[in-house]
Amino acid sequence: MNRVARSIFLFGLYIALLGLLLTTVPGLVIGPFGFEQPREPWIRVLGVVVFVLGCYYVQAARQDVTPFFGWTIWGRCLVLVGFTLLVAGGLVAPALIIFGVIDAAGAAWTALEIRASRK
Repeated sequence: MNRVARSIFLFGLYIALLGLLLTTVPGLVIGPFGFEQPREPWIRVLGVVVFVLGCYYVQAARQDVTPFFGWTIWGRCLVLVGFTLLVAGGLVAPALIIFGVIDAAGAAWTALEIRASRK
């Protein structure tokens, strides 16, 4: 597995684990960020979707689906933008931005690895 694929693979593992935790113990994930314990099932539904998304990342890395690697860069940066807008609108706690920063950092890592692989 090359370095670009490894960045996608590890990010996929992170996303899949986050999805599993949101599905099974959502309060454990969101509680430390000041969010209330979820009472409705939507956070668990989102957890399933996030888990599947993580699986896509892992499989794309394993199969070296190079176009996918580039697509993820702008998508992961949009997560930070979206979370920042939700915080700015007063809809969520500011701590949510931490997840966006993790996504953007992963995107930057992938972008740097793509650039290095072209040299």
